[in-house]
Amino acid sequence: MKIKFTYLFIFGLLFISAINSFKKSDNIDNFQLLTTETEFVADTKIELNFSSINEKLPKLYLSNSYGTTILKPNLLNGVLNFQLPESISKKTGIVTWKLLLDTVKLTGSFNINPKQEVSTLETYIGPPSIVAGGTDFSMIVIIPTDLFDNPLLDNTEVNVRHLFLKDLSNKAHFTKNRFAYQNIYSPALSGRILVSSESLNKNSKEYDVNVLPAIPNDFTISYKRNHAFADGNQVTSFFTSTIKDQYGNIVSDGTYVEYFIRTDSNVILKTSGTTIRGVATAKMIHPDHEENWIVKAFIEGMAESNVLELMYEPVISDFEISFSENKRIITIGPLKSFMSQLIPDGIEVKISIYQNDSKMSTITKSSFEGFAIFKLNANTFPNDTYTLKIEAVGIEKTFRNLKLW
Repeated sequence: MKIKFTYLFIFGLLFISAINSFKKSDNIDNFQLLTTETEFVADTKIELNFSSINEKLPKLYLSNSYGTTILKPNLLNGVLNFQLPESISKKTGIVTWKLLLDTVKLTGSFNINPKQEVSTLETYIGPPSIVAGGTDFSMIVIIPTDLFDNPLLDNTEVNVRHLFLKDLSNKAHFTKNRFAYQNIYSPALSGRILVSSESLNKNSKEYDVNVLPAIPNDFTISYKRNHAFADGNQVTSFFTSTIKDQYGNIVSDGTYVEYFIRTDSNVILKTSGTTIRGVATAKMIHPDHEENWIVKAFIEGMAESNVLELMYEPVISDFEISFSENKRIITIGPLKSFMSQLIPDGIEVKISIYQNDSKMSTITKSSFEGFAIFKLNANTFPNDTYTLKIEAVGIEKTFRNLKLW
């Protein structure tokens, strides 16, 4: 009896399971997709229809690259109708769907294609400046889009035109991965390239790419001055030759040129200028004493000039010095220049005071109307014997054992 009861129990479970399986299968069969299209065009009316004899109304889950949404159906004569909203029907790409009901497992997908009408040509170009010579290039990228900003299908024809001087080029491309591109290489000459694109009778606006001169070649420098005297007043002007690159292009305005000047005492002076029409000009004030200059110019890391040697003659061979009675007021001058005229104001005059071969102080003044006057304060320099060293325009005079009182 126990064995018979066990067999009956197992048979009953199998029978109930078969009934439930039949019911599920029957429920699935109650919903069938009636819409056969799987390809749609953006902004057309898109509907999904299902046949159903089931009283329950499942919702439809939709998902695309822009997001997800859930739709409620309209039931008419046993047909479930789902109308896609514009937020989905205007955007291209694959849309997946699923009926949301416990006993329903219907899923599928369809594709929305763009309208093959160009509304906008999204265009990107860069870099905006390239170097002449044919090795550097700028890239233009074009994305034809429809009215709803959807990229058009692959193999859409795009024409790229560019003009340099009188040379007009037109080249056809076909979109791949929804965009087309072209590399625009620089010519040998500097100037401006005008670029535009066209697709399906829609034209882009005009873009431009500046072709800049290449790395400059070495150059020469020259100078101009009113005279060769070291008066500390006049100015020497330095000029470059017209600086060009290897293709004969004049370098861009504003190219920075540095002039380095080495003096007799190995001091480095520096002045600079920027190019205008390829020429860079710089100025340097004359030294105030006899000196020789070695001058060379550089465009850092790219080009350099020849070497100039300039000699400056002394304007004064000697000068007068007078002392007050107590030796505390010292007058240097008159300082006369190469035509016996008073030397320009601002010449540096120095007095160094020593005591017992130890420097106590150095006092510096600028000449005014040909003279420089020093007053030695008694609080700083008490009454005693000192050595004075006076320097002006490269001339040095020393007074030893000078008693101040």
